[in-house]
Amino acid sequence: MTSVQSQRGSADLAARRGPGSGGALGTASRDENSGRTFRRILGYLAPWRLHIITAAVLVVVSSVAALLAPWIQGVAIDNFISERDRVGLRSIVLVLVGVYLLAWVTSLMYSRLIARIAQRVMATMRQDLSARLQTLSMRFFDRNRTGDLMSRVTNDVDSVDQLLSQNLLAIFWAFVQIAALLTIMIVLDWRLTLAVLIPIPMSMFVVARIGKASGPRFGAYQGTIGRMNGIAEERLSGQRTVIAFDQQDQTEAEFAEVNEATRAQGIRAQTLTSIMMPFMFGIGNLSTVAVVGVGAWLAVGDYGVSIGLIASFVTYAGRVGQPLGRIAGTITSIYSALAGGTRVFELLDEEPDLPNKAGAPELPPVKGRVVFDNVDFSYVEGEPILRNVSFVAEPGQMIGLVGPTGAGKSTIINVLNRFYDISSGSVTVDGHDIRDITKDSLRGQLGIVLQRTYLFTDTVRNNIKFGRLDATDAEIEDAARLANADHFIRALPHGYDTIVSEGGNNLSLGQRQLLAIARAALSDPALLVLDEATSSVDTRTERALQEALLNLMEGRTSFVIAHRLSTVRDADKILVLQDGQITESGTHDELLERGGFYTQLYTSQFRGKG
Repeated sequence: MTSVQSQRGSADLAARRGPGSGGALGTASRDENSGRTFRRILGYLAPWRLHIITAAVLVVVSSVAALLAPWIQGVAIDNFISERDRVGLRSIVLVLVGVYLLAWVTSLMYSRLIARIAQRVMATMRQDLSARLQTLSMRFFDRNRTGDLMSRVTNDVDSVDQLLSQNLLAIFWAFVQIAALLTIMIVLDWRLTLAVLIPIPMSMFVVARIGKASGPRFGAYQGTIGRMNGIAEERLSGQRTVIAFDQQDQTEAEFAEVNEATRAQGIRAQTLTSIMMPFMFGIGNLSTVAVVGVGAWLAVGDYGVSIGLIASFVTYAGRVGQPLGRIAGTITSIYSALAGGTRVFELLDEEPDLPNKAGAPELPPVKGRVVFDNVDFSYVEGEPILRNVSFVAEPGQMIGLVGPTGAGKSTIINVLNRFYDISSGSVTVDGHDIRDITKDSLRGQLGIVLQRTYLFTDTVRNNIKFGRLDATDAEIEDAARLANADHFIRALPHGYDTIVSEGGNNLSLGQRQLLAIARAALSDPALLVLDEATSSVDTRTERALQEALLNLMEGRTSFVIAHRLSTVRDADKILVLQDGQITESGTHDELLERGGFYTQLYTSQFRGKG
């Protein structure tokens, strides 16, 4: 089963991505990167400029309409209530209702518009992440926990969604409110305006200081969430093993440890920001006290301040705290979103370490001649796994790979698939160096049947179809018959439309392997890899699988990794590996005649059998 490689390569994606980070995903200095992260998030909004401008206009209209209401109330107090003018009062009430209705309608419109934009942006960001993951090599997935990657694609993207759909809107609304408040208050009375503004500088200073201190804390918090998700995903995936070895208490203790670390980081991150909202509302109360005091002094001193004007300013003073409170209240979410955004862009910036060469041609249809020439390879630098490996597989030959665990058998297959690049030497298919051709075209002509087959939560039909997505139903059923799987499939409750549970747990191991063989047969590869495909089944099931595998291998160059030497007795060539080197090569009979390591393996495996 080959890896699906999705090549986006679009101008939009390139424009949104920054320089590649290389190496393992880590914890870059998020405080320093906050500005850059914010600009890149805004870059995702570029296609929606017109919609954003429309939303901004609606915010301004809504804010101005809402702030006109206190002034209208003051006019009503001074000119209609005190004069007992019922007709004028009815008119002013209707105007007030109209103003509030305008504020409500425009608020509803911009909220829905922003939510729609945010969801479209998030869909694009998730698609970019999915596309990036499809281009990364096995080495990347070896370095990073699946749970942490899932956290970046889900939790961290959701935090960015909150920034776009709620926080940015709240901040823009707050600044529009402040600007409109200042304009209206200055027009009405500059002296009372100064009274309202007395506590504001202190509040801005406190917000800035708390915000700066909170950034690194939220970066660390997002990192601990990713680690916790990684551990949770790993433990759930291995729950059968946990239960089998009665290690539930140990697993719970390990999770409790990382959960406690996450809790501590969360408290540390939110301790400072939690005080900002009540602080800002306190500032609003101070403004109200200042307005009442200054207003009363001006009114008593006959300085042209009416009761209605003071009432309007008391309302405005209370409303000053609202936008400031909103700004303070969003600080927590903003820094959380920027920390999450940094983690998202770390993943988007991860460059494939096995890119296709510029202008690399596709591998043409091959006959199946494979040559390893003095190949060296290391997963970790300085720790060689393959050393000076050389062999030739002619078209249609069956090549057996045997040896003890860790000898390098699976590594040869990983190298042939170009899951990793070799350190030195060359690997060619029909004379084409696999580093000089596109990975997709190589893997498209190579089928794999693994010891542990992964089946998706989908129908049996679609699981087989994964081998070739454009296959017809008839071709799928032909592949199943070739794999000796058609009979058991038709016996399932819904035949080919039976839903396979996660990992194929509602099927036996042998049935899963037959589906894997059918999947490989459907792809019709020129090269075939069987990675210990029958090592975990009983002897009877092994015979059924062997028959299916023989059908599949006919006319194809096949590489068979085997612990059971019976599966490679008929191989055209058997390669015996020890410590990353080929120590013996030949047919089964030739190797037995030499009396070497293969003979020891064979004798130990078949001792006592007739």
